Amino acid sequence: MKLATLKSKRSLDGELVVISKDLKSFVRATSIAPNLREAVERWSETEPQLKKLSEELAAGKATGIEKVPDENIFHSVLPRTWLFADGSAFIHHIKLVRKARNADLPETLLTVPLMYQAESGRFLTPTDPIPQRDFAHGTDFEAEVGVITDHVPMGVTPEQALQHIKLLVLINDVSLRGLIPGELAQGFGFFQSKPNKALSPAALTIDELGEHWQNGRVQLPLDVRYNGEFFGKANAKEMHFHFGDLIAHAAKTRDLAAGSLIGSGTVANEDPTAGSSCLAEKRTLEQINNGKITTPFMKVNDTIEIEMRNTKGESLFGRIFQKVQAAE
Repeated sequence: MKLATLKSKRSLDGELVVISKDLKSFVRATSIAPNLREAVERWSETEPQLKKLSEELAAGKATGIEKVPDENIFHSVLPRTWLFADGSAFIHHIKLVRKARNADLPETLLTVPLMYQAESGRFLTPTDPIPQRDFAHGTDFEAEVGVITDHVPMGVTPEQALQHIKLLVLINDVSLRGLIPGELAQGFGFFQSKPNKALSPAALTIDELGEHWQNGRVQLPLDVRYNGEFFGKANAKEMHFHFGDLIAHAAKTRDLAAGSLIGSGTVANEDPTAGSSCLAEKRTLEQINNGKITTPFMKVNDTIEIEMRNTKGESLFGRIFQKVQAAE
């Protein structure tokens, strides 16, 4: 089952729809739940109804089937929520970004996930521009996979946590690299350096992945195109910590509200042919391999495209496609 959210002038949470597997048609689902967050909050009640509507849509028997005119009708599938806890589960990425700012690796690198609490009160739409106030801020994209959970009780184990995953999404974790070192030097973590993010237009249930969901990980590459050209195709299966580990880490000292979003962190592989999922990695590799950095951070009119396809080449989540724009 795939779900999406239409933009709405009446609600910041948008309008919930069930969307077809090929992302070309949809049927409104507001009679079941007005928006995705509320659907997840009542998942035991809404999931069977949404699944039935999805089956009717697939069979062409649903009432009120509409064609998708263009991707701009969609909001991020979850326009806002209670919590976005972003992990960093790809060890290769951690090593590269730490090297870029001459920071030591944590002693618990392989045993305790890194995580920060990110902005969740408003996500950009998948096609919204990325506002840039100052090029010196070092605007960067970070292509990630994420999960949306139902209510997660405090103290859950990683194995138990996997059962609380209800939906999968893609994330562009916009980061301002020029502000990160100063913020971390104060010893209190990210804030100004982590502005509004964007999510994919569609979310899907785990069964949509079939064999490509194993051991709490998505087993597919994440396609990243920068200014229309190949930038990366790192496979998400190389997460060191799986999503159950990340959820359990987040829930160690608190319950997680239904609708919580947990991010994988930037998808990264050690294989150099896989490219990168953010500019910071590419810049660090340039410094290591060539002795100097040649790739600048994002500037006005640069574009980033993030998408995941199955083995048939079909888009699973739709795409995140954003252009940098000078902020007013």
